[in-house]
Amino acid sequence: MTNKPIALVTGASSGLGENFARALAASGHDLVLVARTGPALEKLAGELEQSHGAKCEVLVADLADADQRATVAARITDGAVVDTVINNAGFGHYGAFSGLPLTGEVGQIEVNILALVTLSHAALGVMVPRRSGKLLNVSSIGAFAPAPGGATYSATKAFVLSFTEALHDEVMKDGVHVTALCPGFTRTDFQQRAGVKTSGVPNAAWSDAASVVAAGLAALDRNQAVCVPGVLNKFVAVSPRFGPRGLTRRISAGVMKRLDAPQAPAPG
Repeated sequence: MTNKPIALVTGASSGLGENFARALAASGHDLVLVARTGPALEKLAGELEQSHGAKCEVLVADLADADQRATVAARITDGAVVDTVINNAGFGHYGAFSGLPLTGEVGQIEVNILALVTLSHAALGVMVPRRSGKLLNVSSIGAFAPAPGGATYSATKAFVLSFTEALHDEVMKDGVHVTALCPGFTRTDFQQRAGVKTSGVPNAAWSDAASVVAAGLAALDRNQAVCVPGVLNKFVAVSPRFGPRGLTRRISAGVMKRLDAPQAPAPG
């Protein structure tokens, strides 16, 4: 009996991360599930083992903590071979930057950037020498424009997009796939848990989590550098290239106001 490929997913306890885990288990992967919430991971692991026969390792870690980031990185480099890494964990806050707690803004940088860079480095460090592997980094449609009212979040996601595109070209010759996934508003239980009011966001702007994950994994399989799921989101991603920067910022600020969620976690 051949061993199944192993995929490591961060932020796997809910939202897109949970959907990535389910999709990968259904496609024949064993999993390393990473998140802060152990009980949710254990529950998901039990479900995936029951429904798909997937062996699931549960790795409880807060990626804002340097030591715990290092533990996850060590699992990639030193444990059983990890074929696919999904850097999905991330969070954001809404509100004027000057009025938000600094700890939350720094925390976004630690999770959205430092953790992602750390785990990307670990992944490519083992994938490039063996000339195989897949790395998907979850960015956001917010990466394509500054977002007054979500300044740090959009900036971190812009970093993820630029960083991942560069990695894609660096390792293409080595047989390693690298993709940046840039979803827009995605329906999960995240908004309800975060208390985000989204009634001002039109239905056409929303995607379901399963379709976003399917698009991301398909793009990763074909080694597409950037994946923006949804026709409307593709238009949003391209439009800042053709308009004045000031107009782009005003449009972004208008979108943020529609969310009506001061200091609440950002979606996507």
